[in-house]
Amino acid sequence: MTYNEILDLLRGTLETTGIWHWQWNFIVMWLIALFFIYLAVAKKYEPLLLLPIGFGMFLVNFPMVPLMGWTEEGHGELLRIFYHYGLEWEVIPCVIFLGLGAMTDFGPLIANPKSLIIGAGAQLGVFVTFTGTVLAGFTLKEAASVGIIGGADGPTTIYLTQHLAPQLLGPNALAAYSYMAMVPLMQPPIIRLLTSTEERKIKMRQLRPVSRKEKLIFPLICSAVIALLVPSVMPLMGMFMLGNFMKESGVVGRLSETAQNALMNIVTIFLGISVGATMQADKFLSYKPLFIFGLGIIDFMVCTAGGVLTAKVMNLFLKEKINPIIGAAGVSAVPMSARVCQTMALKYDKTNYLLMHAMAPNLAGVIGSAAAAGMFIAMFS
Repeated sequence: MTYNEILDLLRGTLETTGIWHWQWNFIVMWLIALFFIYLAVAKKYEPLLLLPIGFGMFLVNFPMVPLMGWTEEGHGELLRIFYHYGLEWEVIPCVIFLGLGAMTDFGPLIANPKSLIIGAGAQLGVFVTFTGTVLAGFTLKEAASVGIIGGADGPTTIYLTQHLAPQLLGPNALAAYSYMAMVPLMQPPIIRLLTSTEERKIKMRQLRPVSRKEKLIFPLICSAVIALLVPSVMPLMGMFMLGNFMKESGVVGRLSETAQNALMNIVTIFLGISVGATMQADKFLSYKPLFIFGLGIIDFMVCTAGGVLTAKVMNLFLKEKINPIIGAAGVSAVPMSARVCQTMALKYDKTNYLLMHAMAPNLAGVIGSAAAAGMFIAMFS
């Protein structure tokens, strides 16, 4: 071989490596990915989601990696397959709702149906953010998909975004799950700001026992109401209610156990790495994704405030007062928000156990955020 042929061979080999195609924006994405991995590993903030999201983001931000592209034959590469069949086809969010339903006890919500009002009030941030996002130059469909982030419901955010603004799926999903993970940091200051010490010490009467028959009837009635009023979210809520009915029926223990554990763990892996894989540098480092990530904080804060303020307003008309702390659980970050409410109540009175009371608006928030998503789909699809 001649000298020039050797140089051409070396150059051709070098061009097949990622080093030749390296760009500065990859470093930015590595740092962001490592930050989420740090939150998952060191701080243990929602590690089941933030770890695969962060690692997926890390993997796809190397040049030339065959992960999110298409082959010459038109087949998807590895993570593209997960993304295409799991998220674009909306399979993963619905399967996650099946598992969540199998882990859910609607007893507190059935015993205290007034909590549905708190769940509705906690959607305030969704509509405030929708309005603000439209004014910032987003389309109506994009604004709707961003607004739903404040409900802190990752699967619903993914479902709505895939319907209305799939180009924003990565930043929207990342924002939703990030704020779910940071619930213990973000909600207590808002609760303290909007409530007095006396209000935080309010004790609530123990919830009445809920019969098995009520627990069996509830998912059937809830499914029928949702199907009639907001049919567009039935793929999500139908699976949610199916999972719950399987659990409460007591006759399909193996199916319920699988939905709660093995199946849930599998789809969580695929969800996390698929969401992370959408966060490629050329798509994320632009105006809209960065704006969404910042706006999501305000969205979540307003939703939390909406729940607390709704509880305070309800107290004006109720003889038995509600501890407004539980209003923060009106967002659908189950069960993180309810645990935050319990922890805060115990700081002011070590005998004040609000966990089950907080679970009621927490579950109402799941239904409320799904209803808001269904309304947006009906309006803008």
